[in-house]
Amino acid sequence: MRTRIASMLLFMSFITVAFTATAQPYPNHVVRIILPYPPGGSLDALGRMIFDRLSQTLGQQFVIDYRPGASGSIGTELVARAAPDGHTILLNTLPFVVNPSIYKKLPYDTVKDFAPVSMLASSPFVLVVHPSVPAKTVAEFVALAKQRPGKLNYSSAGIGTNLHVAAELFKNLTKTDLLHVPYKGGGAALIATVGGEADLSFIGTQPALPHVQSGKLRALGITSAKRAPGLPNLPAIGETVAGYEFSSWWGMLVPSATPLAIVQTLSDAIAGAARAPDIAKRFEQDGVDVVAGTPAQFAAIIKSDIARWAKVIKENRIEPQ
Repeated sequence: MRTRIASMLLFMSFITVAFTATAQPYPNHVVRIILPYPPGGSLDALGRMIFDRLSQTLGQQFVIDYRPGASGSIGTELVARAAPDGHTILLNTLPFVVNPSIYKKLPYDTVKDFAPVSMLASSPFVLVVHPSVPAKTVAEFVALAKQRPGKLNYSSAGIGTNLHVAAELFKNLTKTDLLHVPYKGGGAALIATVGGEADLSFIGTQPALPHVQSGKLRALGITSAKRAPGLPNLPAIGETVAGYEFSSWWGMLVPSATPLAIVQTLSDAIAGAARAPDIAKRFEQDGVDVVAGTPAQFAAIIKSDIARWAKVIKENRIEPQ
């Protein structure tokens, strides 16, 4: 009898421990943010401000895990295959919806393998040139590019990345011939332009502005349809190049089987962090628009962007190199 009672008590203790573990509030340990690009780009700068605030709000550390390669596909696949418990999150940007139109086969399904959590923000990019380039306006640069077809080169973070697509749209509308030089990430592309290895690039406002302010780069225009409130003196490229407009977004996703309650907890925490007065002010200064929408809103944007960029990729004949 004593043996039976002891066995029952031991069994009940196992059940209690298991129930307690599953009933723990989310998150209950360190949360990994998979960033599928190298450090130093606009995605990195934006994410750090949000993650620090999420750590404070949710009581667990949010750490960045860089998994670059294959235009973001390596890190993206890692999240698609991760445990759907909210402790592995993907922070991605435009290539997430562009890659399906560039690569015939991806190791994941962009729609089926992920649950959108929230679009954090959207932002235009800045057309910057090295000071050695003799152009001080977009019009002067277009004229120079036409005088030197195939001689001016632009840096990008790789095939299908924000920097690449923004430049290809510019080439298409201006009928100019610019040489594409892909680098391993936005940080490397920026360094190449600062050092004069590349003549120009389309860089996120956050990483570009310090170099513009120091005189290491010259900003010619912003890629938004109109001037950004935080950068009123920088003309929109569309003021010179009719129809030109480009902006990118940054958003967070989790594996598709993640419980809705966890998705909503994350979405609410992200909205609170992105709209905090100090962070919102910093974003505005950098020309970044806070979005922090709902999971459903982000899902709708992903769906429409896949269709939109499929058309752009086809028209511009962008292919893997």
